[in-house]
Amino acid sequence: MKTAATGTTQHDAVQRSAKEQTKLDNAFRELFERMITFNQTLGIKVESVDPAAPRVRFDMRPELVGHFLYNRLHGGVISAVLDATGGLAVMCAIGDKHRDESAEQVMHRFARLGTIDLRVDFLRPGNGQHFIASARVSRLGGRIGSTQMTLENESGTLIATASAAYVIS
Repeated sequence: MKTAATGTTQHDAVQRSAKEQTKLDNAFRELFERMITFNQTLGIKVESVDPAAPRVRFDMRPELVGHFLYNRLHGGVISAVLDATGGLAVMCAIGDKHRDESAEQVMHRFARLGTIDLRVDFLRPGNGQHFIASARVSRLGGRIGSTQMTLENESGTLIATASAAYVIS
């Protein structure tokens, strides 16, 4: 609803304090880098929790190789990282949607978050020293969130794309 005085919506007018936003950003990082232990196995580090451009990074390691002759990233690693990045994007979008809530309140919204559909397109071999996965939310409904993700190596070569749907309630 637009207000006549400011020309903004009520949603636009509600802002989380900078201190509370930092608390939420740190909670996202804590969840993704430490509490989800599989992400630790993958070596995922959150680079951005900006709702418009969430991004993670991970380094190539011997444990992630799928093709030993060519030192290529395993397809399961690619899928898992893209899935996790899509989940992060949905979390960031929910946090942005509920800017009137504290970090603690927002974090409770993720108790039921889960992947319900994932499609990965493997475009090129997963060669590189490190990789960047990014995502954007294409739709955030009341029960389902949809995302588009990409994975690139350090030189910007597109390795894979993905789309996913997540249950959010």
